[in-house]
Amino acid sequence: MTHRIGGARPLTVGIDVGGTNIRASVIDTSGEVLDTVQAPTPHSAKALEDALARSVRELCQRHPIGAVGLAVAGFINGDRSTVRFAPHLPWQDTPVAQRLTERLELPVILEHDANAAMWAEYRFGAAAGGHNVVLVAIGTGIGAALLIDGKLYRGTHGVAPELGHLQVVPQGRACPCGKHGCWERYCSGTALADTAIEMLATDPVRSVLAKDVYRDPGSLTGRRVANAAQDGDPLAVRVMADFARWLGLGLAFVSDIFDPDLVVIAGGVSSSAPLFLDEAREEYARSVTGAGHRPLARIRTTQLGEAAGMIGAADLARAALIESERKSSRVARSH
Repeated sequence: MTHRIGGARPLTVGIDVGGTNIRASVIDTSGEVLDTVQAPTPHSAKALEDALARSVRELCQRHPIGAVGLAVAGFINGDRSTVRFAPHLPWQDTPVAQRLTERLELPVILEHDANAAMWAEYRFGAAAGGHNVVLVAIGTGIGAALLIDGKLYRGTHGVAPELGHLQVVPQGRACPCGKHGCWERYCSGTALADTAIEMLATDPVRSVLAKDVYRDPGSLTGRRVANAAQDGDPLAVRVMADFARWLGLGLAFVSDIFDPDLVVIAGGVSSSAPLFLDEAREEYARSVTGAGHRPLARIRTTQLGEAAGMIGAADLARAALIESERKSSRVARSH
């Protein structure tokens, strides 16, 4: 059912379906978050769908909701109704949108989480006014999204783009995807820890971070490296410089293919941008084909942060709802 108050557009719900938590927010037409509920992510498909339905119903008790959008880290089919595969969720070739639509009696759409974040940044954040935009979400790995001529590009089968799995080092570090040398293995939160360990193995340096690595290598995280770099730790500073180089090189590859006017850096690592972004811009400017003889993409960090996926999913659900109403109106007039 579609709710309206005084003829105004209803609010929509955007849900970030993460491997650890579900976060559902009510979003208005200007991209503002009005209300949020959160719950742990269950490990079975039925329990997950139950939890999603409960979250939406709780929000429906407090707000007039017209549609729901789910931001999912996984492969979504072309009509945004089915989760083909999600590595951290219990769905595989599952018609999630149909199931939740029937339970909630509200339109439900799915979207890849990076696409949802891109759309939010385009509509309300760092990508506003962009024409051809690349979003690179750097966290545990790399998620990515493309906006071409102001429209999300999902590819023929709905799985584009997997920029994090461009091979940048033949026979390089092993990647969970099954390949070796993927970009995200050198440019991610996980990569920061791996790079620190490799550097110490080949060129030991005295530092507080180095002592931590020697004592317990398994405890090292990208956040720990970034914090140490902020404190001026020699090893961490070297690691961040290596990260910046790989980010700049990767963006040069991406620019050679897509020639964007804007790049948005998102994800958890983006919060440490002052430690690497200037060096990454310099590497990008040096490495792009035709360096010195072509305009360069502007590189910005996210404005919407971790809320971007929910905001984008909600806004895309609103757009789908409006289009559905227009189609219904045209059919009614034709009769």
